[in-house]
Amino acid sequence: MNQTTVKEFVFLAFSSFHQFQIFLFIIIQLAYIVCLVENISVIILVRVKPSLHTPMYYFISTLSALELFVTSAIIPKLLANLIAADNTISFAGCFAQLFVSDSLGTTECFLLAVMAFDRDLAINNPLYYKVIMTQNTCFGLAALPWALGFITVLIPTIYTARLQFSGPNEINHFYCHLAPIQDLICSNQFTSKLITNSVAVFATFFPFILILGFYAHIIVAILKIKGTENKHKAFSTCSAHLIVVNLIYCAALFVYLGPKDGHYRKFFALLYTVVTPILNPLIYTFRNKEVKAAFSKLSAVHMGF
Repeated sequence: MNQTTVKEFVFLAFSSFHQFQIFLFIIIQLAYIVCLVENISVIILVRVKPSLHTPMYYFISTLSALELFVTSAIIPKLLANLIAADNTISFAGCFAQLFVSDSLGTTECFLLAVMAFDRDLAINNPLYYKVIMTQNTCFGLAALPWALGFITVLIPTIYTARLQFSGPNEINHFYCHLAPIQDLICSNQFTSKLITNSVAVFATFFPFILILGFYAHIIVAILKIKGTENKHKAFSTCSAHLIVVNLIYCAALFVYLGPKDGHYRKFFALLYTVVTPILNPLIYTFRNKEVKAAFSKLSAVHMGF
């Protein structure tokens, strides 16, 4: 039986920095706009340029779509709270945001593993790569992380939502993050945290182990390639993905395993939800000649050159 008595939660967000609320609103709003423009541009570019109709770019555009959803699940509510006197969110709305944001974060981890598998297959089995990576295969590999992400987070979300919340209702964060919500549970928190930690290990470390395995296989294959130029070309196709993996995992580790102090938690959460989605398209654009060439041609067409 649901013993919940709390009807709404209150975000503390950046209330201790009240004098900087407007400044934070402007900076975060600008960052959100940049994030939208960059990631939408990547999606459109991959869609309209035939030269980018390959599995690798299909997964890159999927990652950009995912980044859009992750940011949009959190930032609009944060912006509204920064300029509004009412910083509340309903109980159902809070757990809906929690479920969507955590599911998308989990999906991102599995998608990065799929992208590593794609690079591994391209380098170690170049002759069979196009045969194996058909349109249906790419669609299935892109859909799998979404299914795993949402199914994985469903159990801890439902379990936590059915626990007793009858005391404090102030969330020391700017969105419905599981850790500060669990601090508000009036009943025994042990089982909820045990389930959450078990799911977190599966959702983050399992994809990370897969990524390490794929790249270990890739490195072995690259070392066998004759000629420095060929080795560099093979590794350059993976370097952007490696940088993105490091960015996302480092930001996520600080959010979930970093200092429990509220301000540190919020700062690193901002990095994860705003800064990383801005940097990812830039990394893929500026480190990839095909993307830069396609973007230049598309820009030239629209500018009338």
